[in-house]
Amino acid sequence: MDSVIEVEELAERLSSPGGPCLLDVRWLRDGPHGRRQYEGGHVPGAHFVDLDADLAGPPGPQGRHPLPPPEIFQAAMRQAGVSPEREVVVYGRGQDPMTAASRAWWMLRWAGHGQVRVLNGGLRAWTAAGYEVERGPRAHEWGDFTVSPGGMTLLTAEDAASVARTGLLLDARAPERYRGDVEPYDPVAGHIPGAVNAPADYNLNEHGLLVPRERLRDRFHALGADRASEVGVYCGSGVRAAQQVLALERAGISAGLYIGSWSNWITDPTRPIATGSAAGS
Repeated sequence: MDSVIEVEELAERLSSPGGPCLLDVRWLRDGPHGRRQYEGGHVPGAHFVDLDADLAGPPGPQGRHPLPPPEIFQAAMRQAGVSPEREVVVYGRGQDPMTAASRAWWMLRWAGHGQVRVLNGGLRAWTAAGYEVERGPRAHEWGDFTVSPGGMTLLTAEDAASVARTGLLLDARAPERYRGDVEPYDPVAGHIPGAVNAPADYNLNEHGLLVPRERLRDRFHALGADRASEVGVYCGSGVRAAQQVLALERAGISAGLYIGSWSNWITDPTRPIATGSAAGS
């Protein structure tokens, strides 16, 4: 199954019996709460999922968006109608409609769900294609999904350091954060030694759509992903890096996610920190 679904296919699937379970995962790091925006207009049938409450645990030494307790994630997914035998489609909105949705995609895949896709371009692409939206809250639609970890590769800080030495560790943040010129969210700037800068924004076009599979493959091959013994990805807090894992998978490359990312790395003062030129692209 392709990890991405286009709006036309989603519309067709929703018009047929037994359509997918829809999850609306809109999130802005410094913006208004997504539930209010969700109630203002969403793909018909979609249930709202809160990234901070449902897809992450409380911020702390494990990072700004660590894994949530399995029972919290499982309850949220069941409340949204997720069942193991039913396909799930997740989407976001705004200028970057793929990032938060990719976190939900990764979480479900990691938790053992085998049929999860991200709507390419999110709600923006849905409305641009002329499809209608539904407004207001939606009643719970109970599912019976059970979390079974291990469906995706989860990296620890030690794993990430090892991948940086012997494989390819991609830093999905903007070049200026990778170099250590600025750090707007964490108290220490820089990057994991040996990591290669590969901003996740470069995977999208101006419309918030993932660029074609061939371009993704060319990009990651140029970074050495096709030659690496192992590929890993991190970002600031493990959210944007999930979009990079999604893009890598679409390019035919498996990658592990260091979900604690930079916000976890810097909590141990014995871990080395590098600064300087942004290798990669």
